[in-house]
Amino acid sequence: MTAVHDAPRPPRRFDDVPGWFPVLDQMLFDWLLAHQKSAGMRGDLLEVGVYMGKSAIFLGSRLRDGERYTVCDLFEGDAPDDANRAESTKSYGALSRRAFEENYLSFHGELPRVLQGPSSLVPEEVEPRSCRFVHVDASHLYEHVYADIGAAHDLLLPGGVVVLDDFRSEHTPGVSVAAWEAVLNRGLRPICLSTQKLYGTWGDPAPVQEELLAMARGREDCHLSVQEAAGHRIIRLKSKGMRAPSVPPSRHAAEPEPAPVAERTTVRPSAPAVPGRSLPRRIAADLLPPLLTRAIRSSRAARRSARG
Repeated sequence: MTAVHDAPRPPRRFDDVPGWFPVLDQMLFDWLLAHQKSAGMRGDLLEVGVYMGKSAIFLGSRLRDGERYTVCDLFEGDAPDDANRAESTKSYGALSRRAFEENYLSFHGELPRVLQGPSSLVPEEVEPRSCRFVHVDASHLYEHVYADIGAAHDLLLPGGVVVLDDFRSEHTPGVSVAAWEAVLNRGLRPICLSTQKLYGTWGDPAPVQEELLAMARGREDCHLSVQEAAGHRIIRLKSKGMRAPSVPPSRHAAEPEPAPVAERTTVRPSAPAVPGRSLPRRIAADLLPPLLTRAIRSSRAARRSARG
């Protein structure tokens, strides 16, 4: 039996886009970007590592006139070293630039500026002190994350926000080491932590933290805790049935759901019946062991010879 799989189809809604972008992080992206807007802060947006485009689509919807949005990913390109190549092959083998662009254009009229290659391209292509928001979600290898954090420091405007993905996932110790090393030794100051991402700044986090605390305390769908660690105030947030912020509708939203494709079954023809053989004999020939079948045939042949 051969099963026929559906061909990839464009996303009809935001949740159809593959990727890891929890509702809590959608809310925090939305709130921080809106906070920057209300504070009159302008600057470009940058995402390093886009996968299929889920968070990139969200960020692009918060871009304002006169700002520039840049994304960077290897896609199907060559990795800069063996360790990164092995990581890309294992975790992102199906990733392609075409898939990202098709997903992004389902929600936006034009693409962001796309850099295809390792994240080391970013400092060469993005102006220093030009970004207000940088999302780092590329390699999980310590050396690469260390460099990406350094690049974010140089590219961010004063008071800009950097978001480090997978800072505490069990399979990404390199990100954890690089993230907390940046907090302890490189001047990064946490704003808050979600279940998946560390939000930080190289400016003073206190003003935005106070407003964030007020927002979180006023919500019934957000669990909040505050701790002190190594001289830093650590705000931890967790969703309690939180609803996702709005995103632009997909241009495919009105398209009907495709009909399910039935499985094709290939029927193998049975072996032709031996002429003159009755149904019970054919069944016996199929079921009995070959040695016993040959013995029965020999006995029948001997009886026929004796009668002849």
